[in-house]
Amino acid sequence: MIDIDKAIKTVVKTGKVSFGAKSTIQNAKTGKAKLIISAANCPKNTREDIEYYCKLSNVPLITYKGSSIDLAAVCGKPFIVSALSIKEPGDSEILRLIEKAEPEESYGGTE
Repeated sequence: MIDIDKAIKTVVKTGKVSFGAKSTIQNAKTGKAKLIISAANCPKNTREDIEYYCKLSNVPLITYKGSSIDLAAVCGKPFIVSALSIKEPGDSEILRLIEKAEPEESYGGTE
């Protein structure tokens, strides 16, 4: 099993990642993202937009089990991160989650 927190840290350091709901929705619309991760407490209307555009563009969506504060801490950011889009995985093996995951799978965070 891939440690989702470690995989996110690695992709933030070595890959190309966009933070925030607006850029995530834009990347989902255009299909530029290879994977999108949203926090469990992502606002409902934002989550619905992300889900809708992910389905249209066939971009996988993973729900991070932690809050946006937990996701920001994993990313090493001093601001909350409700959603992020991964354009290039870098040295991370995070895209392996797509192969194993069912659609709308939840990972990581504290339980």
